[in-house]
Amino acid sequence: MTEPMQSLGSAAPRTEFTRFNALRHGVLSRYIVLPWEDPNEYQAILAALVAEHTPNGPTEEHLVEEIAGIIWRKRRLRLAEAAAHRRGLRGTESPYEETVKVALVHLDATGQTERVVDAIRATAIGTEAEMADLAGDEAMTRRALELLGSQRNDAYEVALATLREDTQDWWADTLAQGPDEMEENQEPATADVKGLRRFLEDEVLPWFENRKKELTNRPLIREQAFGESLKADKLERLGRYEVHLDRKLERMLAMLFRLKELRQGSQPA
Repeated sequence: MTEPMQSLGSAAPRTEFTRFNALRHGVLSRYIVLPWEDPNEYQAILAALVAEHTPNGPTEEHLVEEIAGIIWRKRRLRLAEAAAHRRGLRGTESPYEETVKVALVHLDATGQTERVVDAIRATAIGTEAEMADLAGDEAMTRRALELLGSQRNDAYEVALATLREDTQDWWADTLAQGPDEMEENQEPATADVKGLRRFLEDEVLPWFENRKKELTNRPLIREQAFGESLKADKLERLGRYEVHLDRKLERMLAMLFRLKELRQGSQPA
């Protein structure tokens, strides 16, 4: 007597049914994905795990779902860690002078620096361009000093016109400083040859030296800034939570593999 023909459903591979059930009817899936997260990304992880482990029965399906949930939470931890870095990095932008001094302490870095965003985000190409621009600016300044040392009657005017526009603006701001804006024992600036020479030698040329050292060591400053942005105390709880997830992942995998071994051992040869 001919065996009854199997239905189309029973003829389909068991793996396909299991995969469908895990994706469509997962008990945990509806709770693991937060409202602002992409459920398709989680389903992709779950589908990949189902394809890898081919769970057989609700118990194995549950273990695979647990593993997917652990991986999803570990992904969430990475996002939290990156967010903590960014917030910490934002905090290093204000006290940038201290960051640079610490990073370049072995070079005896001194003076003040002002451009945290440039130093943190600059590329090698940008650094090269800025070094070239800085060299041109310094050449103008030294030419102005030569003119100030000449015997020309209009030495002050010609030297001032030789300077770059932003240096001229800096000098104008210095001349406009009131007594309450000046540092202790600072002499008032005077719009003459002596005053401009003192400004260029005491303020502008040292700024060039500090800026060149800063540009040359940008990778070191980047490293210092990112290191300071890492607030270890804030990440400690995240680290403990990740250890918990890792241990749970190990347990879930061990249980899944053991269950598969038991199932295979119970099958008749």
